[in-house]
Amino acid sequence: MARSKRPPIAGIDEVRARCEQWRQTRQGKSRIPDELWSAAVAVARRDGVNRTAAALHLDGGKLKRHRAASELVSRKAVPPGFVELMTSGSAGLAEYTLELEGGSGKLRIRSKGATAADMAALSRALWDVAC
Repeated sequence: MARSKRPPIAGIDEVRARCEQWRQTRQGKSRIPDELWSAAVAVARRDGVNRTAAALHLDGGKLKRHRAASELVSRKAVPPGFVELMTSGSAGLAEYTLELEGGSGKLRIRSKGATAADMAALSRALWDVAC
């Protein structure tokens, strides 16, 4: 099985060294660079927010917010799709319109010829993927 070519997550010691170097060379009260936050978030996903914040001398609340923001961005990066399923000879068959609404959005399914059980299974499967 082929593995994805993601860069390996830096170890906490490597990220700590980068943070310390930045702290020693920063000018004034400049903000922590995005690349350091990204590295800290990657470590926090693996090791936990509190442990990472303590090891890197970061504000745990800010690290938690950066982690949440990065997860929100990655969820929004996948554009919604549309799939139309066509069947032949659907005249005179039962027609269903199923609408689901949740915190993440709405899902509407229209179908002819499917059973209520088929619609329930399809809506569950699509809702799990969409949300």
